[in-house]
This record gives sequence, structure tokens and C-alpha cells, in this order.
Amino acid sequence: MAVGLLTACGTQERADSGKAAKAEGFPVTVTNCGVKTTYEQPPERVVTIHQHPAELLLALGLEKRMVGTAFPDSAVLPEYREKFEAIPELSKKEPSFENVLEAEPDLVYGGYSSAFAEKTGRSRAAFEKAGINTHLNREYCEGAKSATMKDVHTEIRTLGEMFGVSDRAEKLNAELRAKVDAVAKKVENEKPVPVFVYDSGDKSAFTAGGRGLGTEIIRLAGGKNIFADVDEVFADVSWEQVIDRKPEVIAIYHYAGSGSVESKKKFLLSQPALADVPAIKNKRFVVVPLTATLVGVRPPYAVEDLAKALHPERFE
Repeated sequence: MAVGLLTACGTQERADSGKAAKAEGFPVTVTNCGVKTTYEQPPERVVTIHQHPAELLLALGLEKRMVGTAFPDSAVLPEYREKFEAIPELSKKEPSFENVLEAEPDLVYGGYSSAFAEKTGRSRAAFEKAGINTHLNREYCEGAKSATMKDVHTEIRTLGEMFGVSDRAEKLNAELRAKVDAVAKKVENEKPVPVFVYDSGDKSAFTAGGRGLGTEIIRLAGGKNIFADVDEVFADVSWEQVIDRKPEVIAIYHYAGSGSVESKKKFLLSQPALADVPAIKNKRFVVVPLTATLVGVRPPYAVEDLAKALHPERFE
């Protein structure tokens, strides 16, 4: 508890020292998942929990304000790797509340709702009591509707306002839009390719439903999620359903702790019942990092990578 008190005091001292010279455009008030926060100054010491928030801050050039990361679940994008590795890693999974406090952050930015799980003592209320602001990736707000590419741009714009770098945020949004638009132009006249997302499962298939950003990524890449009609982000479906819907490509979601890509391919190829599924017959697999399907900097990259796998002839 002493650590929490010291951290809270340190946070307050930093806030007090900055009151005399407020940054241009501040204070900024943000309502995030029902929590209203007023930033008198841009955050200076940020801890990110989960990888996609970290990469998003790096894409905005905010690495000097990052004092800790946690839970990397895939290889970092090459252009951010060096900067990412220079930031202290607090934990391979979600860090403890005390572990976060030791980094003395003034903001904790979480990717999944588990970043602020009450049962672990990391609730947003607990951080607020310690004098630390919090922000949760918008797609994991309770009651959030289907995630879309619009959420990516809104999240980036919000962070730009919070950190006083709106110009960088608008530039990044423009670059990401251009990337998606270039792909859309290449595949606009192509017939959508039926895609089955395989996350995991043996007795049944754990797949991506229509409410996740993955479905829009597939659509923008010139495909069609065969389970887009399932009103969930993720859901279990039967193998009979997979067979009936005849996917031509299987997108394997990959992330730490989910098993290797090769083991997933081996399982799918070894199932006699799937032998006549077009994607299995033709061994058409594409690997998609789970982080690429979450609100962050990666989804436009995923659109491009997936489009090249679905319509290779358009990218020769």
C-alpha cells in the first residue's frame, strides 16, 4: 500500500507542477467507456497493457512517454521493434496492480477489458484512487457494438487529443486510409472469396463472428467471412457448418498461447470430414496475427496482407 501512496503523491506533484504552464489545447476531457477524464496536461508516463495499445502509441511517436509495456502476444511490427524493445517490459502477461504502480505512470492504457479486471485488483476505480488515469481500447467498452475501421480512426483521433498530437493523429489516419483505399481499388471487381477464420478448437471450431473487426478486414480485402451472420465477436460453430459453407481460404488466427500455426494446419489437414472443403483440398491458408484484428494501427496492414492471399493475381 505504501507504493500506491507514494505513486499517488508523485502523480499529484507532477500535476501541480504543470498547472502554471498548461499545454496548448488543454484541458481536454475524454469520455471513455463511461469514464470521464479531464487531462490538464498530456500524459507523460504511460504504461500499456497488451500489445495493440503499445503499437498505436509508437505509431504516434510517443515512445518517450512510455514507461512500461505488458503482454506482448505477437511479433511487433518491424518499424516499431527497436523502440518497443527499449521500453521496460513489466510482465509477459497482465501485470499486477503493484507492478504497474512501481512504474509511476500517470496513465494506464489497456487493450482488452482484462487489463482492468476487478478481481485482480486492477480496476479503473483502483487506479483512479491511486491518482492514475486509465483508458480502455474502445472496442472493449461494455456494450460496444460491432467494431469497424471507423473505430480505428476514432481511437487514433482521441489519442491525438489526449496527448496533444492531433496533427500526428490526422497524418496517421490519412496514411492508414490510403493503404486500405489502395487495396480496395485493386480488388473492387473481384468476386468475394469465402473465408473461414480458425482460432482454435477440435470438437467444435472457435471462429470469428460478424461483430469483430476481423469480418470487416476480410470484406475490405475482397473476401467474405462465412460466419459473418453470427452475432458475436467470437463463437463456437460445428464442423458440419464449416463443411456446408465451403470456405476457399482458411485464415488462422495466431497469438501467444494459442498453439503454433503448424499444429493448427496439421490438425485441419488431418480431419477426414474436412477433406472435401475447398480450402483444405487446395491447402489455402493465411496466417493473421490476432493483434491485426483489433482496434489499433494494424488492421489496414492486415487488409493488405489478406488481400494478397485472397487475390494474389491482383498484386503481381
